[in-house]
Amino acid sequence: MKKIVAILLTVCMMLSAAAALADTLTMGTNASFPPYEYYEDEKIVGIDAEVAAAIAEKLGMELKIEDMDFNAIIPAVQEGKIDFGMAGMTVTEERLQSVKFSETYATGVQVIIVKEDSPITSLDDLAAEGATWKVGVQNATTGDIYCTGDFGEERVEKYNVGADAVEALKTGKVDCVVIDNEPAKAFVEKNEGLKILDTTYAVEDYAIAVKMDNDELLEKINKALTELIEDGTVKAIIEKYIPAE
Repeated sequence: MKKIVAILLTVCMMLSAAAALADTLTMGTNASFPPYEYYEDEKIVGIDAEVAAAIAEKLGMELKIEDMDFNAIIPAVQEGKIDFGMAGMTVTEERLQSVKFSETYATGVQVIIVKEDSPITSLDDLAAEGATWKVGVQNATTGDIYCTGDFGEERVEKYNVGADAVEALKTGKVDCVVIDNEPAKAFVEKNEGLKILDTTYAVEDYAIAVKMDNDELLEKINKALTELIEDGTVKAIIEKYIPAE
C-alpha cells in the first residue's frame, strides 16, 4: 500500500511539474534595444516586454524572458529552447526560411547616426560611387542585412549590441551607425556630439518569431495580439515609451 501511495505521489508531482512548465511562456530577446527591450535595474522592460506580458496574460500563462545575443534568438526558437523571439525583429525572406512570424505589432525605421561634424549628410553620401565610409551595425539585425547588401562586407563592422557600434563611432572606428530610430534617439541623447541624419534608410514591420512547426502557439499569439491591438492595449504600451509627437 505504501508503495502504491509513493508511486501516486510521484506521478502527481510529475504532473504538477509538467503543468507548471506548460504554464510558462519563454521569450528570447536582446535587451539592448531601447525602448523595445532594455534593463531597468535588473529587470528587462520595454515595449516588447510589456506586449509579451499582455499576450501571456491573455493566454493564462506566466512570461519568462531570456536575454541573449540577437543572432542567437532564431536558432533558440528553432531548437525549442525558447517559445518565441521578440526583439524589434523584422520579417525578412531569409528569416522566413527558419521561423514563422506573427501579425505585425509595431513599425520601425532604420536611420543613420553620425558625429555632429561628419561629412556624411545623407544616405546618398554612403552610397556614392567610390565611397569607403565604414558603417557600424548590430550583428544579424536588418541594419546589418541592408548595409551588407548595399555596401559590401568590407565596409560593414558588426557588433553584438548597438551600444558597441555607437562607441565605435565615437572613437572613430566607424563613420556612422545604422540602427532603428528609437534606440538611435536614446543613444544620441546619452552621447554628446552625435546626431541622427534627417533621412530614412528603411521602414519595416516588427513581429514575433515562432518555431516553424508550432502552428498552435502561433495561432494563440495571433489571436491574443489581435485582441490587444483592437482594444488599444498595444497602442497604449507603445505610446508609453514613444510619446506621440
